[in-house]
Amino acid sequence: MEKILVVDDEQGLREVLSIMLKRAGYSVTSVNDGGEAVDLIQKEIFDLVITDLRMPKIDGMAVLKAVKSASPETVVLIITAFATADSAVEAMKHGAYDYLTKPFQVDEVQLIIRNALEKRRLTTENMLLKREMASQSSFAQLVGQSEAMQKVFDVVRKVADSKSNVLICGESGTGKELVARAIHYNSARSSLPFVAVNCSAVPETLLESELFGHMKGSFTGAISNKAGLFEIANGGTIFLDEIGDTTPTIQVKLLRVIQEREFRRVGGNQDIKVDVRIVAATNKDLEKAVADGSFREDLYYRLDVIPIGLPPLRMRTGDIPLLVDHFLERFSKESGKAKPVISAEAMHVLLEHEWRGNVRELENLIERVVAFSTEGPVTDANVRGWLHRPTTQSQSSAMPLDLTDEGVDLEGLINGIEKDLLLKALERSKWVKKKAARMLRLNTRSFRYRLEKYAIKGGRD
Repeated sequence: MEKILVVDDEQGLREVLSIMLKRAGYSVTSVNDGGEAVDLIQKEIFDLVITDLRMPKIDGMAVLKAVKSASPETVVLIITAFATADSAVEAMKHGAYDYLTKPFQVDEVQLIIRNALEKRRLTTENMLLKREMASQSSFAQLVGQSEAMQKVFDVVRKVADSKSNVLICGESGTGKELVARAIHYNSARSSLPFVAVNCSAVPETLLESELFGHMKGSFTGAISNKAGLFEIANGGTIFLDEIGDTTPTIQVKLLRVIQEREFRRVGGNQDIKVDVRIVAATNKDLEKAVADGSFREDLYYRLDVIPIGLPPLRMRTGDIPLLVDHFLERFSKESGKAKPVISAEAMHVLLEHEWRGNVRELENLIERVVAFSTEGPVTDANVRGWLHRPTTQSQSSAMPLDLTDEGVDLEGLINGIEKDLLLKALERSKWVKKKAARMLRLNTRSFRYRLEKYAIKGGRD
């Protein structure tokens, strides 16, 4: 239900607007002066604010500025009995959606409000779409005919319409987010938001704000009120990827959302009610994490209501030909090239490969196949060449481990091993530097020093 704030010192008009809006299905709060409105705006986010222009002490222009400062996405409608061209221009300059002169027709106000809220909905949907496109797994849909995957599909169909939380477990690259999306889009919530967040990719200090939002001034850089992902996902599904990487503080707050169906923004003092289905995923052994005290037992059991285990690709090699064809079709269309033909020998190499990166690794390989393919079928030699990256100078210097009369470049050998480990940690952490440093048991300063030493660039904090 969309929330509207009505601000007017004229009681009669305030009551008329409130009754009209409530009948239309909106949640309405009304106040009789600008000061009270500004106080409310600092504590709560409204979808729309309707404010009179001329009021004692704090006028409508000040209310408009306060709204846009605290919550830029909130739509503001100015009403006044003393319209001037200058005031109209100033109101629009500071972000007002429209400027109405009293007296006005009720039908006219209703139409403007509907259009204003529709604009806000479209803005929110565009934001969600951009976020979804940025976080969306690069393979378009779940593919698999193996018995293991058929069991997964069967569970998805059975639990999609349930309100119970789901915990998806599996190695990196097995398609956990795709399963989460399948659950959402086959449920009664499919028309409402699906919001995904990778808990390991967001710095610990920002994850709380990302999930629950914050109030203006609650920390350095909080220049306006911000709705969190739980609030944005209200009515739909939130996908918490890499839940096993969350800190004890975040785990406590997630537990409260699950138990109470409410939360508070960072720096806020009001509880916000939400109806959100939680689908979480991890590549860690959460039972082991519970045993060693790094993950809360009560949160684990709240999330693990419906467990889904995804098999690694090496355990369902029968799906490899199907996946190969799927990715060949997709990347050929995207690049405008003819679909390459995979020789029987090349397919044998693919079937025998270990696939530590699972489906994501196979996908990346097929993208390379399409990018470099020429006329004729793809051979086993082609595939072997694309499977193994060229050896770097530092790696090649680490090859001779036998001590001969010529001696060994010990420093070069050690540097090669160190650089190789740094790159492997970055790849495994999806180039999140903080996570890679933890894998190597290095503090941030030492890790950065080594990146600079070997001129390794890229990644994110």
